[in-house]
Amino acid sequence: MTRARTVLFWVLAAALVIGHVIVAWHSLVVWRFWEDEAFNLTVPRNLLAGLGYSSDGALSGSTITPFDPRISTGPVVLLPVAAVLATGADAVIGARLVPLAYWVLLLAGLALLGRRIGGRWAALLAVAVPLAFATSAGVSPIQGPADLLGEIPAAALIVWALLTLPRRAWLAGLLLGLAIQAKLIALLALPAFAIALWVLADGRGWARVRETLRRSWLPLVFVALPTLLVELTALLSLGFTGYVAHLRALVGFVRSGGQGASTTVLQKLQTLADSWSVPAVVAVAAFLLLAAVIVTGVVFARREPASGDRLVLAYASAATLGMVAFIGWWATASQLPLWVRHPAVGIFAFLPVLAAVAVWSARRVPRGAVANITIAATAIFALIVGIAAAMQVSSSSVSRGQTLERQREAVAPLAEWVAETGTDWLAAQPWGAAVPAIVLTGAHVGLSDAPAMTDTPRLTGQECTTETLAEGGYRICAP
Repeated sequence: MTRARTVLFWVLAAALVIGHVIVAWHSLVVWRFWEDEAFNLTVPRNLLAGLGYSSDGALSGSTITPFDPRISTGPVVLLPVAAVLATGADAVIGARLVPLAYWVLLLAGLALLGRRIGGRWAALLAVAVPLAFATSAGVSPIQGPADLLGEIPAAALIVWALLTLPRRAWLAGLLLGLAIQAKLIALLALPAFAIALWVLADGRGWARVRETLRRSWLPLVFVALPTLLVELTALLSLGFTGYVAHLRALVGFVRSGGQGASTTVLQKLQTLADSWSVPAVVAVAAFLLLAAVIVTGVVFARREPASGDRLVLAYASAATLGMVAFIGWWATASQLPLWVRHPAVGIFAFLPVLAAVAVWSARRVPRGAVANITIAATAIFALIVGIAAAMQVSSSSVSRGQTLERQREAVAPLAEWVAETGTDWLAAQPWGAAVPAIVLTGAHVGLSDAPAMTDTPRLTGQECTTETLAEGGYRICAP
């Protein structure tokens, strides 16, 4: 029986690795280069051109914008991209290699964390959960693990912070600080780490609180360190007046989310339930099973404490609060649209940890009817995750419209025109497919409605009366 389980484990592990490789490959070289990726790419490109840590400012007036607050993907992602591109690598593939490396780091961290919590089966389930999460739908997706975005890098750094927290809290703080500089929204993970430190602390009552505070001050310093360095660099680059304006713009962007939508909690939860490649009712049932199994395991652990329980309870508490923080913030922020990309950092980082805790719970419950029910519920949850992951892999090869190869073919004549005419800027009309097309030409990208773009040629897929060039569905129009 033991040998059969071992064979089954390695068969499933091999299938999971193959599934991840298939999705990663399509994300790297097949799926189209979309507008948020393109906007982020302007920062490392400008840095290498000697323009500093600046975007093209397409959403901030369409002028070179140092430390653009509308670029929420941070230097922990974009500086390594600049380093890769400095080697002469292809702009898109080279840039995508960085978030893909973070994806591998995320999976490795989840495997180690899962094994620490509940053994090899917990590790397997933890690594399967990110593959089951479908983030490619909607106007602002995460198409795949190689997208030039900050969500997956931030999640990877959070997971490694959880791994290092019990023995090296200062390093966990530094990793969390780096996660914040990968994606600002990683700030929402702070309460999760606070409760984990509290669960791991010795003593009772105020003595426990004092011990938690004693262990927290150094990690908090290291959490703040990366952000302090970035902000100090911004202050030195922008000067006092420019830095104050930068902070005001950043606060405004964080408060509004940059979207101005109007959504409800129920709409958000429905969108989340629809993001698992299985029917929404099945996804909701899986979440309920997961919660029931974890609660059961925690109850028995509190009744009959055993060695190692405190660490698992710390991870369970951190992951639960982390999920609540990210999903709760997104669901209750009515100005944010129905994009699961917003809470994705928390889902990628914390939901796999809860899945691993469920495996621990199934083993932690003493033998009997309750144990059998818990094991069955965990198995059903794992089956649903496996089906969702398999659906994700199968859908990765389904045509999603324009591929990266076709995109390059369509843009090639435009790039030749830009090179021949020496055009530095093109204005996108409107925000959308024209943005990555412009970035692929090598020109700077602005928006046609910006005053700075009044005398700039426009790139659009629409008709124009002053057409200069029409190729591949795109048109370059005179100012």
